Amino acid sequence: MGVGGVATAPGASDLEPASRIIEEMSPVTSGDIIPFLQRLQDAYGYLPRDVVLAACERTGLPASRVFGVATFYAQFYLEPRGRHLVCCCRGTACHVRGGRKILDAVERTLGIRDGETTKDMLFSLETVACLGACAFSPVMVLDNTYYGKITPHRAELLLKKIMKEES
Repeated sequence: MGVGGVATAPGASDLEPASRIIEEMSPVTSGDIIPFLQRLQDAYGYLPRDVVLAACERTGLPASRVFGVATFYAQFYLEPRGRHLVCCCRGTACHVRGGRKILDAVERTLGIRDGETTKDMLFSLETVACLGACAFSPVMVLDNTYYGKITPHRAELLLKKIMKEES
């Protein structure tokens, strides 16, 4: 953001990762949008609007099409996310076995709700329809590690341990 909250064009150093990706994938066509966005997101941690617009201008891809893909697929993020991702399952097996209590404990511990990121950018919280580990329900995933048959207390302890380590 520029002065007074007005968006400005990204600086050359901000575009260096995008420029490298464009060169490596050149020519970038409409059939490359998903892998192109994946690579951009890997480089930036999310898809910064100004970077995507500049990349569209350089590749000739229509911004409306690129943003259409980015907003359609849940794998893409248009806002920065926390260093640690917490996923709570809201599927039937987890729901029946207390999944809502896990989510409540996570929300209470982090002070955020589903889809939000803590102000310190340490955690982002998401709920998902199913994590595919129903036999171990309720399930929570923290940084790609599955915690099955988790309790609200254990979820809170895991999060507080990270908070302590990162402070």
